Amino acid sequence: MLCQECGKNKATVHLTRIKNNEKTEIYLCEECAQKKGELNLAQDTLSLHNFLTGFLGGGQPQQTSQTGDLVGVSDCPRCGLSYNEFREKGRLGCVQCYENFEEQLTPLIKRIHGREEHRGKVPARTGGLIRKKREIEKLREEMEKAVREENFEEAARIRDDIRKMEKELEG
Repeated sequence: MLCQECGKNKATVHLTRIKNNEKTEIYLCEECAQKKGELNLAQDTLSLHNFLTGFLGGGQPQQTSQTGDLVGVSDCPRCGLSYNEFREKGRLGCVQCYENFEEQLTPLIKRIHGREEHRGKVPARTGGLIRKKREIEKLREEMEKAVREENFEEAARIRDDIRKMEKELEG
């Protein structure tokens, strides 16, 4: 795609603006983006650390000691990493850190991913079985919701769909 400003160079910058619920998108080359003041390559460095720091800093204020460490949060017994070091680096030191900082990590993970457990991508060619299992899992959640809302006819229909899909998996 060519730059929408000069029409000559390849567009490498994609800008999306939302103003008054109006979404506008523009594709620019680096040169035009710099001229418009939309891109400053010397200052625009987005690292995983900077991204995570934004998430780690937000949320509920947490009680800290005089040294600045979180109260009630001990260092990782395996690698010695403190939670404050994790906040600074944006990286955990070892597998044990996940368990040690679980209380602090769970809301962070939920905020980033929208849920607490990891849901990776499924390969297009070989992921049929996994997709079916996920679909059944989703239907079970829908069925539980229908039961909570006392929509028993819908819950029964979903139950029947689940049984049908489970039989397909077995056969």
